[in-house]
Amino acid sequence: MKLYYANGTISIAVAIALLEADLPHERVGVDFATAEQTRQPYLDLNPKGRVPALVLDDGTFLTETGAILDYVAAIAPGAGLVPETPVEAAHMRAVMYYLASTMHVAHAHKMRGARWADRAESHADMTAKVPQTMATCAAYIETQAFRGDFVCGDTLTVADAYLFVVCNWLGGDGVDVSQFPRIAAFMDRMAARPSVASLKADGLI
Repeated sequence: MKLYYANGTISIAVAIALLEADLPHERVGVDFATAEQTRQPYLDLNPKGRVPALVLDDGTFLTETGAILDYVAAIAPGAGLVPETPVEAAHMRAVMYYLASTMHVAHAHKMRGARWADRAESHADMTAKVPQTMATCAAYIETQAFRGDFVCGDTLTVADAYLFVVCNWLGGDGVDVSQFPRIAAFMDRMAARPSVASLKADGLI
């Protein structure tokens, strides 16, 4: 498999999951600094012009972080990256969908305002709002996401890989993570995992 990623983006959640699942793969960097994701040949692979994209051995390509994470968990069941009980699995996905639909979007208003508005003053207003909206998201995560050391208790799931990357943006978005002790402890816990340490050593985080 080939994972197309960009440093610091949500695609790193998939990189974490692949390492946690011990699945062999190749990583292919996409240079956001030169907007490589918006040009050919990358657009031939992923017309959305975003990362991550995962290309399977048979040439099939998958997009969308949550979908790819579910795929990784499904092909490596022994890694236990999805809870066994339907209720816990639903909680895991609820956290992931919140990250995708709300928290990631709030973060994107800082540098992707052109997706929603054309005027520069509108972009500036969106950017100024990010510390507040991301702090609100963090407060929700702090009180509602964790059911133990991780999202689903004491065992890591794909939701934790997703959550780690999104919460890693909080400081840059003007949020004081120390005000959210459960998130801070979670981030320390994740940083100590070999998968995350390896990606940090490689400069992806």
